[in-house]
Amino acid sequence: MPSPRVIDVSGPSAFDRGRQYGSAAADLIRSSIGYYRVAFERQAGLPWEQVLEYVQPWRRLIEDDFPDLLDEMRGIAEGAGVEPAEVVALNCRGEIMYDNWFTRPGAPRPTREETDGCTSFSLTGPAAGDGHVYTGQNWDWRHAVRDTVVLLRVVQPPKPTLVMQVEAGQVGRHGANSEGFALNANGLGGRFEDKVGVPQTVIRRAVLDAPNISDALRVLVRTRPHIASNALLTHRAGFSIDVETTPGAHGWEYPVDGVLVHGNHYQAFVPPQLAADHRPMSPDSLVRVPRAREGLRPAAGLTESADVRAAIHAAMSDHLGHPDSLCSHADPRLPEVDRWSTTVSSCVDLTSGDYYLAAGPPCENPYQLVPFNLYSEV
Repeated sequence: MPSPRVIDVSGPSAFDRGRQYGSAAADLIRSSIGYYRVAFERQAGLPWEQVLEYVQPWRRLIEDDFPDLLDEMRGIAEGAGVEPAEVVALNCRGEIMYDNWFTRPGAPRPTREETDGCTSFSLTGPAAGDGHVYTGQNWDWRHAVRDTVVLLRVVQPPKPTLVMQVEAGQVGRHGANSEGFALNANGLGGRFEDKVGVPQTVIRRAVLDAPNISDALRVLVRTRPHIASNALLTHRAGFSIDVETTPGAHGWEYPVDGVLVHGNHYQAFVPPQLAADHRPMSPDSLVRVPRAREGLRPAAGLTESADVRAAIHAAMSDHLGHPDSLCSHADPRLPEVDRWSTTVSSCVDLTSGDYYLAAGPPCENPYQLVPFNLYSEV
């Protein structure tokens, strides 16, 4: 699998940054639109023309509460030569798939193929023997869109500079910033009240745009999301917290012996709306999380950073439960549109600012240093 396309945008204007991004990723954005045309109709029962109407409440919400990000989406659309509503749809893809269940009478309960995946980790304090702070994740998502992932750097003074891995056309997902903190996110599932909330791409970008980790936490706690999602925040000072966010209650947990791992099930609490008949959205998450914790423990005894990264890579390459394993692979038993795999595996050294990515399942690809350091202007 080729490495993600590297895109570097800069400037004080959100629209201009978006136009640079859209122009650099135009073919990938069109490819992503082509995939979701099929996926949304299959799993949400919505032809593309209806999707573009369906996203209008989210567009209005973003315009009211996050106008710079809507300007960035408009710029992406202009640069890519697509409609602004199509870019909004790419930024609401999880929400649209969830609403298959929420709003259509008799619609099937979402399956793992209709939700967000991932296994996230952080190593702080004694968990890494070289004294550095590490974080990252296996980002599991649709196998068919793996080639649309881009590595995006956004230089946006006076806000922090960002390095993120996103699907082409999206304004946020997973990444880190020049203030020294990172966000890794995981889907959680569960049905909540039918009320329009903020899309995850927008929340995650607002978190990474924050000038400090307290403001980032404020975004997570005070923003009402449309769907439940987990957020793992890690700071280079050696601080880490995991927040399970829902349209209702939130839960949180801290590392044990410096290790914090989260998958796709509620670990800190079960929301009261779900308690009566709660079941994990992704049963394989119950395997992935303890396997990652156990696999990451050897990093505590290693004093060289290269050896720590190798231990992280080995841990995130675990295959227990294959193909729905920590290192996830496409299941040939499923229709092609539904197949799932690890899209990107990331490992960020928040101490040095070095950012590493493995394109696709890490068992098949080494971590490679990306061309941007979090703390360098070059």
